[in-house]
Amino acid sequence: MKNKFLLLSLTATIFISCESDDTADIIINDNSVTTVNNTTTTGENPATTVNLNGLYSADLTLDPNIEYIITGPVLMASGTTLTIPAGMTVNAQPIGVNAYIAIQQGAKINANGTAANPIIFTSNATAPSSGNWGGLVLLGRAPINSTADGSTEIATSEVGALAYGGNSSDDDSGILRYVRIEYAGGAIDGNAELNGLSVYAVGTGTTIDYVQIFEGSDDGFEFFGGTVNASHLVVVNAEDDSIDWTEGFTGTLTDVYVQQDAGKPHDSGFECDGFNTDFSLVGSSVSKPTINNVTAIGDGDSGRAFRLRAGTQGIFTNVVVTNFQRGFVIEDDVNNLPTSAGVTSGDLTATNVSFAASVTTPYTGTAPQADFIKGDASAATGTAIGTWGAGWTRGIQ
Repeated sequence: MKNKFLLLSLTATIFISCESDDTADIIINDNSVTTVNNTTTTGENPATTVNLNGLYSADLTLDPNIEYIITGPVLMASGTTLTIPAGMTVNAQPIGVNAYIAIQQGAKINANGTAANPIIFTSNATAPSSGNWGGLVLLGRAPINSTADGSTEIATSEVGALAYGGNSSDDDSGILRYVRIEYAGGAIDGNAELNGLSVYAVGTGTTIDYVQIFEGSDDGFEFFGGTVNASHLVVVNAEDDSIDWTEGFTGTLTDVYVQQDAGKPHDSGFECDGFNTDFSLVGSSVSKPTINNVTAIGDGDSGRAFRLRAGTQGIFTNVVVTNFQRGFVIEDDVNNLPTSAGVTSGDLTATNVSFAASVTTPYTGTAPQADFIKGDASAATGTAIGTWGAGWTRGIQ
């Protein structure tokens, strides 16, 4: 959650410089002609490998018979759709955050896999590791609180200065279903980072369902404002936070599984901010998502399962916490917007929460624990990852 810059209007098309690899930008206008490295191939002699990078001003549909390699920023322009058939694997060169896919405002992704045939985004390194590439970025026109309420002003993303934000709560960035994103994320510097899936001002018209982030270098999922409702989310071994939100996120997350394995770096299971403290709170409201059915498994160190700060609100229901030493940590880090005020008002609560014996400090905060944690611990079941995660996820304990 880093610095953003507001723009009153977008006066020119945004271009991002690609990694210097002598690979020309690709424009694919239909399924019969593909331009690769300045060489055109036709249906009679189809290419077997296609490098993807640059700005796409027309729809792009990937062919299951072709190997695609992300070699730089892949930017889908407004009005276009990127379609990836079920069962496909899309590889990325291990060049860090210089390789990523961005679905810009007004564009869509159609990645509709199945449990038997998930869509996989991964590194093509011989020995892949976290941070090999930059991951997937969705940018929408839903509200954020770093702009005024009802405003059409925009903010820009941490990497690439891509526009996001607006006042269209039902904005549609497409479909991600049964998708696995591996070895992604990372930082250019302390102020510019990419995650496994970066979700900027994405609206309720978007489908994010059955998505895993595996072995990522930064956060698993990060929600920068927006209203999107996401479900069946899996994060295994994110080196920063597994689930992160800021800038007034108000969607619903249902069935979330977080796992941190021992011997790997991690931060919090959830890091939850009401607004971006590196920028400012301009809107009138803070983040207040609804979170249902969570299993959070730590790596046994002193980490936090949930870090709640910057005035965030939220309604948590049915949570199981295991192997984190600390459960919910509520921080009053903003003088005029104490997070504990949400506990007092009833806008920040956790109902039916179970802590394993390994959780030595279930709650830290200035408001009474009984005002925050309610319900019956015996009713907490978490999420049934063994059922809905079967066949398409990897690394699950």
